[in-house]
Amino acid sequence: MIFDASQFVFKAPPAISRARRVLIKPNAGYPVSYPVTTSRELLSLIIDGIRRVSDADILILDGTPAGGPIYPIYKALGYDFPRVLLLDVKDCIWVEVDNPLPKPLTVPTFWVPNVILSSDYLITVTPLKVIKDMARLSIMNLLSLLPSSKYGGETEGGWQALYELGIDKVVADLYFTLPFDLGIIEGRQKSTGQGDPTKGEVEEYGKVFVGEPYQVDSEAAQALGIKANYLELIKKARVGFDI
Repeated sequence: MIFDASQFVFKAPPAISRARRVLIKPNAGYPVSYPVTTSRELLSLIIDGIRRVSDADILILDGTPAGGPIYPIYKALGYDFPRVLLLDVKDCIWVEVDNPLPKPLTVPTFWVPNVILSSDYLITVTPLKVIKDMARLSIMNLLSLLPSSKYGGETEGGWQALYELGIDKVVADLYFTLPFDLGIIEGRQKSTGQGDPTKGEVEEYGKVFVGEPYQVDSEAAQALGIKANYLELIKKARVGFDI
């Protein structure tokens, strides 16, 4: 669904009322404010919406591209919410999870933080970004849940090995392996860049997209009139796969 950003209020889906632990994955890899990263304002709206229907534990989890500590970035972005636990991907216990696709596109297993598996409801929240004419939306946001120490050095955002495999295929595999319940794209503004994720031209857009991650990314890409190759790969892989 598409909402007017100026009037957006997060209405928690019914499943959240039954959850004991809700995990929120923002885009928080750089100490640069929105639209480079997820805004504190939107996270506050989401947390307030959860609290209206549930007393579940709320976790915020992200990692930095090169594997450095994320807590200083959380502080710089103003992520200081009461009764919310902030976690760093690099400090988590990692477990190897099988890709459930009968024929994985390129990655048969992923190393992921075990706290994801012990959470009852998963939300990915990201700014509206277009980099090199390609949409970077809620599913692409899941990449920084992977420990960079397992997948490469500092080149290509910290996931050199994954980029060499074809990042759109990796993201499609990750979508099936980590089935996030909800995707939220913060489109008050749209950032358009050519490579450096901290830089880009910014224009007012005034929308917030909310829905199942594949559906919300498809809706946003269509609204922007721009491609996201991983969506086509997911669409093809979904045929015959019960998700």
